[in-house]
Parts: sequence; C-alpha cells; structure tokens
Amino acid sequence: MALGPHAAFILASYGAAAAVLAGLIGWLVVDGQRQRKALDALEARGVKRRSRGA
Repeated sequence: MALGPHAAFILASYGAAAAVLAGLIGWLVVDGQRQRKALDALEARGVKRRSRGA
C-alpha cells in the first residue's frame, strides 16, 4: 500500500472519520437506552402513547 508523501494525512483522516462515526454510534446507543428508560417510567406511571389504539 503506497500512499506516498501524504500517508500521515490520509491515515489521520481515516482515523478521525472512524472516531467520529464510533462516537455517533455510541451516542445513539446511550441515548436510545436513556429514552427507553424514560418511556418505561412514563408507562409505569400510567401515561400512554397517543398513537396506541387511536
């Protein structure tokens, strides 16, 4: 794999892009879990979704 004189920049760019994607995926997973807990707490209190049974 010959990247030439710009190898450091190319590899750093790929690394930065991978880090951003991993961060976004992690954020989505954590936020999804948080939203699920909030929804479960609302449903436990008796709050129902409007879209159900309508």
